Amino acid sequence: MSSVAAPVFRPDLRIRRLSGVVVLLAAAITMALGRDMLPDGLIRPPGWMILPLADWINAVFDFLRDDLGLLSVTRNVATGVEWLLDVTANLLYGKNRWPWLGPVPWSVVAMTAAVIGYGLGGTRLAVLAGGTFLWIALMGQWQWAMETLSVIFVAAPVSVLLGLLTGIAAWRWRGLAAVLNPVLNIAQSLPHFAYMIPVVVFIGVGPKAGAIVTIIFSVPPMIRMTLLGLQKVPEAVIESGKMCGATGWQLLLRTRLPTARTDLLIGVNQVIMQCLAMVVLASFIGMPGLGQKLLQLLQALRIGQSVEIGLTIVLLAITLDRFTRAWALSQPVHVPRGTLWHQRHRLPLIWLVLAALVGGLSQMLPLLAEIGRGQGFSAGAAIDVVMDRVIVAIFPVTDWLRWFLIVWVFIPVRDAFLWMPFAAVLALLGALGYAVGGRRSAVICLAFFGYIAVSGWWDRTMITVYTVVVSVSIAALLAFPAAIWATGSAVRSRRVLVICDTMQTFPSFIYLIPMIMLFGVNDVAVVGAVVLFAAVPLVRYTVEGLRGVPVALVEAAGMAGATRRQIRRHVLWPVALPTIMVGVNQAVMFSLFMVIIAAFIGTQDLGQEMQRALSSADVGKGLVLGLAVATIGLMVDHLIMTWARSVRPAS
Repeated sequence: MSSVAAPVFRPDLRIRRLSGVVVLLAAAITMALGRDMLPDGLIRPPGWMILPLADWINAVFDFLRDDLGLLSVTRNVATGVEWLLDVTANLLYGKNRWPWLGPVPWSVVAMTAAVIGYGLGGTRLAVLAGGTFLWIALMGQWQWAMETLSVIFVAAPVSVLLGLLTGIAAWRWRGLAAVLNPVLNIAQSLPHFAYMIPVVVFIGVGPKAGAIVTIIFSVPPMIRMTLLGLQKVPEAVIESGKMCGATGWQLLLRTRLPTARTDLLIGVNQVIMQCLAMVVLASFIGMPGLGQKLLQLLQALRIGQSVEIGLTIVLLAITLDRFTRAWALSQPVHVPRGTLWHQRHRLPLIWLVLAALVGGLSQMLPLLAEIGRGQGFSAGAAIDVVMDRVIVAIFPVTDWLRWFLIVWVFIPVRDAFLWMPFAAVLALLGALGYAVGGRRSAVICLAFFGYIAVSGWWDRTMITVYTVVVSVSIAALLAFPAAIWATGSAVRSRRVLVICDTMQTFPSFIYLIPMIMLFGVNDVAVVGAVVLFAAVPLVRYTVEGLRGVPVALVEAAGMAGATRRQIRRHVLWPVALPTIMVGVNQAVMFSLFMVIIAAFIGTQDLGQEMQRALSSADVGKGLVLGLAVATIGLMVDHLIMTWARSVRPAS
């Protein structure tokens, strides 16, 4: 019997757990009902409880920057990164730097992408890749897109290398792995802005700052996948290598890493997608490119061009995702000995011939070399006209919905969250933790929200929590019926999973566009964007969980006389629940990140304060707020995963 499931069958532990839950829940209810009689110190954290965490962090950073001279080190690193950026920028859009070869004609880049796509995934991927760059050129967005890609082409390889080396070190030394695990948990729970603020202090703003924050942000998944891949290598494979007389380094380079190839390439996929997400958001610290232009257009409510740039970002995300997935799933091709050189390198030779041909044509036809913004085929003005008519036509519905949600849902729920005494919230969370995982989980919940209490940002946190709770609740109401409908047919399930996988590649910024179009700049647009973002993992993991229930189990229940409803209630959902809860966990994390990002359109939560910290380069405040967001995510992750393990059916 597993240690997780054992407490369920021991009456003494159940009674003690129930007693703890009842006591904490009674305390929470009593404090909530008797709020008017509570002292101020139980309604909001008293002044003596709030610690000057931001001042302490700023003092540490000042010491590192000024006294230890870390600023000069970071600036030297930034100079090296800037040199690499100049190389890619010169090749992609002609920045006047070494190697003075650029810009490469857009037609050559598009053809190269098509050839890579064909080599990795055949004709369909070639059409997707070539068509993406053709679209970028025809829309007159070439320089913006190349500014974005020039950073990704530097950040992604550096992140992969750093993640690979760190993952190997963590696999080699278990002590390092034990230290890294909580650090990675926190790092992957921090919102994007928390990474930007220290970089602004040590590096400044602009492309090099954008590249460095992108590298830092995208390293953690590569570390995790490297460690996981090396841990999964079968012992039989290692023993066979040792029997052949391989040394430790030879085992690592020629046995362990090749065997872990699929996991490593999945890590590369995650790194590239993280890079694209951060490069788009790095527009807040002066990173030029598609993200900066999209931010400007959204702030000016120029929806037509926003849609076009949003589509470009989506196409790039899908193309990069499909490239790396195809690479991860492909197997190394072993060429028979004696194969001629030109046969072994057929595809590179084809590319070389096509590059020479297309490059030569671009010298004769300037449009094949460059399509300026004035020569593009942008339909932004036409889209604006159409969208204006659509918005006017549906305005009575959207206006009523906006009024109803704000007046009857959002404001009452927000006020309820703000009205709750902080001591009652802590007691309620303690009761929830006790019910889910006993005393340990109760202590973890109290510790996480205790940090928020002493940080001095209680009210802003409650507004953030209210937004996430409302958004995830609405997303669940929409996602679960959609997932149930999808699981009714294998064809529908496959199609829905493809749609979800595609939508998960979209940078979060993209989800704001349709909501701003429909509802303008307000809380409804924020919640709508969060609902869209959160619904994707809910649908995906619910479909995977329900479709993953063994057929034999369902048939056995049917043969025992269970009705379809009973099978769904007592077989499908209990067995699929652990997988579904992974989706709920991801939905909460996605919602937290989206709420913080959406702060630029005027919310009053932690995200707005983080943007202020970013504007003033206040590292202490930014990290305190970022850790507040991380603690919410880590607490939810702990509760969901603990509960999912406890209800998993015995095998």
